[in-house]
Amino acid sequence: MQYWFQTSLAALLVFLLSACTQTYGRSQLMLLTPEQERQIGESGRDEILQQATLSTNKKAIAQVTRVGQKIAKAANQPDFEWEFYVIEDKSVNAFCLPTGKVFVYTGILPFVSNDDDLATIMGHEIAHAILRHGAERMSMAQVSDMGQQLTSTLAANFAPDYAPLVSGVYSVVSQYGVMLPYGRDRELEADKAGLEIMIKAGYNPQAAPRFWQKMAASNRSSDFDFFSTHPSDSKRIAQLQSLIKQKSR
Repeated sequence: MQYWFQTSLAALLVFLLSACTQTYGRSQLMLLTPEQERQIGESGRDEILQQATLSTNKKAIAQVTRVGQKIAKAANQPDFEWEFYVIEDKSVNAFCLPTGKVFVYTGILPFVSNDDDLATIMGHEIAHAILRHGAERMSMAQVSDMGQQLTSTLAANFAPDYAPLVSGVYSVVSQYGVMLPYGRDRELEADKAGLEIMIKAGYNPQAAPRFWQKMAASNRSSDFDFFSTHPSDSKRIAQLQSLIKQKSR
């Protein structure tokens, strides 16, 4: 049993090390290939378009397309196939699927006062795709599942009476100690990269903290982020203001 454990652990470590890449100055766990990401982006787009209602608001469509194209040009991703859609939905939401399929919901547009505000949103969402955050999150989830299986097997063999407790503790630690902090960190990373992209595209960076101040004023989020996938608005605003201050020196 000890030999099995050592072999399994060694194999897992080799697997994880071989799956590490570099992005934005840090190591990144990546189990998906760019081709797999492209397929996910295309299938996700097709599924959304089958279920969603596209907006007929010509002004909104023109604005999203105009800002999106400028942000996409600044992002400089020649392998991406950019597409921009406005979805008729009250959800305060926007996202970018792998390889540049961008969706903006009409529910977020009341918070958009001008192109700079929209550039804040689209720069952030496009940064997620460029930094491969979706694929990284899927990779981490796969590794977490592998760890859960390994932990459950070990507990069943060495401490069967405590196996359910061990499995439960692993799930809690994995969720609140790894996955949620990971999600918050990637949101802040996308804020930073998105700010750089919108500046490169010629938009006013001061719009970014102002946009999140508007979101905070809407009472849509809590200032306590431990149980959240997203950082608090105050933390996002503070980081953006600090970055803008650094860039203005």
